[in-house]
Amino acid sequence: MVALLVGAGFSLAFTLFLTPVFARLFKRIGWGQFIRDDGPQSHHSKRGTPTMGGLVFIVGSGLGYLVGHLAERRIPAIAGLMIFFLMIGMGIVGFIDDFLKTHRQRSLGLGGWAKIAGQVVVASVFAVIALNFPDKDGLTPAGFGAVPGHAAEVFISAVRDIHWLNFMTFGVIVGGILFALWSTIMIVSASNGVNVADGLDGLATGASIFAFSAYIFIGFWQSNQSCYNNARLLDPNVASICYPVRDPLDIAVSAACIVGGLIGFLWWNTSPAQIFMGDTGSLALGGALAGFAILTRTELLLILIGGLFFVVTGSVILQRAYFKITHGRRIFLMSPLHHHFELKGWAEVTVVVRFWLISAMFVALGVGLFYLEWITRASG
Repeated sequence: MVALLVGAGFSLAFTLFLTPVFARLFKRIGWGQFIRDDGPQSHHSKRGTPTMGGLVFIVGSGLGYLVGHLAERRIPAIAGLMIFFLMIGMGIVGFIDDFLKTHRQRSLGLGGWAKIAGQVVVASVFAVIALNFPDKDGLTPAGFGAVPGHAAEVFISAVRDIHWLNFMTFGVIVGGILFALWSTIMIVSASNGVNVADGLDGLATGASIFAFSAYIFIGFWQSNQSCYNNARLLDPNVASICYPVRDPLDIAVSAACIVGGLIGFLWWNTSPAQIFMGDTGSLALGGALAGFAILTRTELLLILIGGLFFVVTGSVILQRAYFKITHGRRIFLMSPLHHHFELKGWAEVTVVVRFWLISAMFVALGVGLFYLEWITRASG
């Protein structure tokens, strides 16, 4: 608990007090936002606003994680380090994209396939690590291990087995390949989902705060109900409701540090934004969000916890598909969805706050379903 509180507090203080310093530095070296000509006209006044602000909360969250562990005299666990590997790795891909945009002064940085390739590389390395670092109980960060009563579990129901998606049922080799593919798809999709939602001042930052807060609760709850606490596996009644998840408390600490960093950053990122997170931040946040879902074995819940990102991304896919099918007709005035409401006359801050509320409701539903699944097993 000390690591969680100290880490989150340090991350918040770091981004709250140092974000304006980074903003001035980025502006001095020419890292200003480039605004697309085909976007809403009201956004052209934002041209030149410092971007790549994701660097601030990536550094702040990472340092907070380390400081929190130093305060509690604990060694960082592999699960937490993997989260920050994803965050930093995806952040590097986004940074390259942002740097090329600011350097060339046009909206195209990395090509679409080049960006996807970078994300796939980072996600694949994450999957390999998740499969190759078992602890003393044989449990890997991916949740695979020789746990009596659980190793042969098969995914049957989205409610009954919300945290069982055990590819090892198909064997070590086939299961490992399936897990790697599944993880890569999840990470790349979530990373791009947050990136698409990052179109208004504070929108992606605020929605991410709600989403990552869910994993503070989930990680802490799974730690209290861990199969590796107090010899729980010796009691068959307890073993049926415990979580074979590696380092759940460290997962909660990681999530708290990211939330703290985002809250401090939001102070400067809210409308009118003094700094943008850029692809550096949005790709990093999306990757980390998927990492939490994978390591807590709540992959299906990501659809709800990251619900706003899925809706916004879905609006883009739907718009493009409808445009091609109907040869030029559109469902929305502009996609992603938040721009549609801007063009309908909503003030930017109105769109942002209402989308935050939608995000919060999605997260509440996801956490509620997580808890309901546990109650269902406990009462059964």
